[in-house]
This record gives sequence, structure tokens and C-alpha cells, in this order.
Amino acid sequence: MVGGVRGDRREQLVVAAYRRVAEAGFEGLRLRQVAEDVGIDHSTLHHHFATKQDLIGAVAEYTTRQFWTTAPQGPEPAAALREHLQALRRLIEDRPDLFAVTVELDLRARRDPAVAAAMARHEAGWREVLTTVLSEGVAHGSWTVPVDVAAVAELVIAAVKGARLVPEVAGQVFEQLQALLIDGAHDHAEGERS
Repeated sequence: MVGGVRGDRREQLVVAAYRRVAEAGFEGLRLRQVAEDVGIDHSTLHHHFATKQDLIGAVAEYTTRQFWTTAPQGPEPAAALREHLQALRRLIEDRPDLFAVTVELDLRARRDPAVAAAMARHEAGWREVLTTVLSEGVAHGSWTVPVDVAAVAELVIAAVKGARLVPEVAGQVFEQLQALLIDGAHDHAEGERS
């Protein structure tokens, strides 16, 4: 049971640090405050995370896991991509803290190899899922225009990263992405069936 308690405490520390980063950025992340938020002594925090850097790496992993539920799924590529975009839009609207932390992580990744590695793993997985759905759409004739799968995957990633910076226009960005990538494709597929 001791391992379970240790694991729970570790997760509590990660969540507390995540909240601090969401509120004040990495510049406002203080280990003493994180320990206080969880109700432990500052020195006890170091039993779970040897360094602040280790805790930041865990925050990066925790943050990127929050996106796993948005992965496009389903047999029809256009519907899967639509669902993915809608899930991301809901996250931006419902979880601004999540996107505030991803912005902080992306900035920190430029000078922190551990965070860069965590973010690169997340983005590589996202890119892979997007290119799979887009490639399936090409194979099924789902798209109205020739699609450069790699470029469109980058377009989606860039649009999401941009929209998170201005959440009040995120809805419009996602509607436009859907119109460009999916709705025209759906209309085209419907026209071919007629």
C-alpha cells in the first residue's frame, strides 16, 4: 500500500504543479507552494521528484495525456477528423488551463531538453494519428481536392496551436478548418453518390 500512497502523492504533486503553471507560468512555479498545495513539507516533495526539472517533466507528460481522448477514431475519415476537431474545440473552450500550460511547455521546450522530448513525443503521436486519418481519406476519396497529407497535418497542428493563443476566436478557426477540410469533402462525396 505504501507504493500506492506514494504514487497518489506523486500525482497530487504533478496536478498541483500543473495548476501553478496554468495560473502563473513556469516563472511562478515554486516547489514550496506546490508542496503546501498538497499538504506536505517542501523536503518531502524531493522524495517524489529529485529536482524541479523532474517535476516539470512530469507536468509535461500529464498535460499531453489530457489530449489522448481527442484522437480521431472511426471508420469514416471525414467523420473521424470532424470529431477530432470538435473535441479540440471543446477542450479550448472548457479547459483554458490546459492550453495555457501547453503554451508554457512549448516555450520552455526551446531551452529544456526534457520538456522538448516530452512535447516532441506528443506532437509526433498527434502527427501520426492525423496523417493516418488523412491518408485513409485520400484512399477513400473523402477529400475534394488533392491532399498533401503531411502539409495538412501540419496545418491542423498549427491552427490548433494558434487558436489556443486566442481562445475567443477558436470557434471560428475550427469552423473554418472543418469547412475547408471536411464539409467540402462531405459535399463532394455526397455529390458523387447521387
